[in-house]
Amino acid sequence: MNAGKRLRQLQRYRTIASAFARNGLGYVSSEMGITDKLLFFRSEEKKELHAKTLGERIRLMLEELGPTFVKLGQIASTRPDLVPADIVAELERLQDSVPASPFDEVAPIIEEELGAPIGELFRSFAEEPLAAASIGQVYRACLPDGTPVAIKVQRPGIQRLIETDMDILADWARLAEGTMEWARNYRLGEIIDELGQVLRKELDYSLEARNAERFMAQSEPLQHVLVPKVYWDYSSKRVLTMAYVDGVKLSDRSALERRGLDTRQLADRFATTMLHQILVSGHYHGDPHPGNVLALEDGSLALLDFGMVGRLNPAMKKQFVSFIIALRNHSSKGVLRAISNMGVIPEETDMDALAADVDDMREKYYKLPLNRIGFEEVVGDLFSLSFKHRIRIPSELTLLGKALLTMEGVVTALDPSFSVFDVAEPFGRKLFLERIDPRNIVKQWLEDIPEMLDLISDVPLSLKQLARLIRQGKLRVEVASPQVDALTKKMDRLGNRLSFSIVLLSLSILMVGLIIGAALNHSQSILWHVPIIEAGFIVALFMFMWLIYAIFRSGRL
Repeated sequence: MNAGKRLRQLQRYRTIASAFARNGLGYVSSEMGITDKLLFFRSEEKKELHAKTLGERIRLMLEELGPTFVKLGQIASTRPDLVPADIVAELERLQDSVPASPFDEVAPIIEEELGAPIGELFRSFAEEPLAAASIGQVYRACLPDGTPVAIKVQRPGIQRLIETDMDILADWARLAEGTMEWARNYRLGEIIDELGQVLRKELDYSLEARNAERFMAQSEPLQHVLVPKVYWDYSSKRVLTMAYVDGVKLSDRSALERRGLDTRQLADRFATTMLHQILVSGHYHGDPHPGNVLALEDGSLALLDFGMVGRLNPAMKKQFVSFIIALRNHSSKGVLRAISNMGVIPEETDMDALAADVDDMREKYYKLPLNRIGFEEVVGDLFSLSFKHRIRIPSELTLLGKALLTMEGVVTALDPSFSVFDVAEPFGRKLFLERIDPRNIVKQWLEDIPEMLDLISDVPLSLKQLARLIRQGKLRVEVASPQVDALTKKMDRLGNRLSFSIVLLSLSILMVGLIIGAALNHSQSILWHVPIIEAGFIVALFMFMWLIYAIFRSGRL
């Protein structure tokens, strides 16, 4: 690590540790031994924080530390299987809006990325940003032909700051997992790695541009959805230029009513769009909050900001649908099977307790009409169950759950009487029919045939290798069971005690025989007259003493 990078890390360490302390979380960095490594470190806690909850303190600290930590909190808010519900509720309030960077700092980035002065690239360029977030800012401009566009530009130095923060967070995760049990249980290092992957994708605007074009293609069957066009000649990794869209945010109900737009129709179209993306296309908008969805004059919807995109592969989509169907059909076994297939159930999980909680969840929805069931409840129950039993839900499902909750919140705000399940039921029915369609079953079998043939072709070679190992005496069979060692020790003790008893009985019988023989011959000592018996007695006595010594030395009497 070069000196400049090390210095940046030390400076950032001090900033982060100070933010922890000021927000009443200094004990966390102290327990990990971080503040001990900072010379002359001192920071006082804000007095007004005493009345605030732990979740509020965490939220305020993350907002103070900037984009990396705001994104960390936003991702953590999508993991109710790892984070307590009260903290998740606070993290959902994180604000990703910050003061805009001056235009004279942003302009060089545009010119460097696009290879020409702004005056040559655009007919006009508004220096006041339309919006400013933690990673980028959005400006309005016109191309040389007069086409209005929206240009998203990364903030100056944001990539270096995020990389520094990610290095620090990775170090902290390793320290925490080494000193704190909760960090090991929740695999903090994996969460930080996941955060890093998400942030690095968001820093590459060319990925976002490709995501936009994918959504444009998959939205063609939906006549009411618009995805802005990407202008590749004016885009790069740090600059993204798309067609400008003039619309109203779905959260601005009064503006929607002034334009005469039907809010129930908007709710239906938004829900249909999201469910089509999730259950049909398999790619969906990962952050469909009202600011990223605009209502147009004709009642169509425009989707914006494709930095966070979810993907649901066919297997995961099948398990999610199976979970909903099993819950609706009151099948505890089906729910358990779906949860097991969707997540990773730890070995130490109490399966009886888990089954009992699944039964309680099933009873909650017993004979309840679909239009009275909300995605928020279903997804919330699934995550609560996972958190309680430490079941690790895959990240693609947690992002899906977050997207569904956001979608339901938007449509409920548009029309409180609207039921997402009314829109979802036809999709679910179609997917279920597709699963039992004989043509699809045969198609799946045909797709599996090459893999099965490869497996069969490997059998002779595997048998040949096994036979060679057996001939060479190198075949090892290991049986792992927590009870095997204890059982072996008990069997050893039982065998040793049995041997001890047999030898003791043999010696007793021999002694009795000698005594009876001496009495019948009226002899004082039969040992002097019968040397063979005497020798036998001595040998038996020696064996007895040797066996006793061996048993006591093994410690398994």
